[in-house]
Amino acid sequence: MRRLFLYLSVALSLSLVSACSTTKSPSQQHEEFGASGVFTRSFPGTEQSACEAARRALLSQGYVISDWKPSILKGRRKYQHDAEVHAEIEFNVVCVANSQGSNSTTIFANAVRDRYSLKKSNTSASIGVSAIGSVSLPFGTTDDALVKVASETIPTGQFYNQFFDLVERYLDSVQMPNDPDAEKKESASVKAPPAEQSAAPDQAGKEISKSNADN
Repeated sequence: MRRLFLYLSVALSLSLVSACSTTKSPSQQHEEFGASGVFTRSFPGTEQSACEAARRALLSQGYVISDWKPSILKGRRKYQHDAEVHAEIEFNVVCVANSQGSNSTTIFANAVRDRYSLKKSNTSASIGVSAIGSVSLPFGTTDDALVKVASETIPTGQFYNQFFDLVERYLDSVQMPNDPDAEKKESASVKAPPAEQSAAPDQAGKEISKSNADN
């Protein structure tokens, strides 16, 4: 009986140790790589047209564009939750063309939210006296400063889905110079007027030949 109790105690201890070793802390869960597509979505067109649509999407939501290149975009937006808490979102966008000939682009989006707290510091005034040294006076000034208290990547899928939906809406109205569809439309519009002009002389020639036949 004593031996059975000893075996059960050892087995219970081993199970507890294995459970503790497999339990992950919240910080470790955020450090893992997964197959989730929360931060990416593919769109038709070139990387320049995709980033231009992303720029318009951010501008429509009040973001200030701080960095803008053909395939890289960065915007900022500030929030004031209450009198002593301030927040900023830095939105980063990278547009990468897919395989050659696919005429599609993948947008990688990442938003980092920084939170700041208002800290007050009191400074008292002092006067230097040669005989006794410096004397602190009872009045002074109060300085306010924002101190960063937190910084995290926004992981919410709905937040990025709303952004990608806006990009898709603005992508329909974006035409970049190196977009093949835009070049086809432009060339078709340029070739259309000569066809109409060539039809006018033919009609005039028919009217002249008809008048000669009547005479």
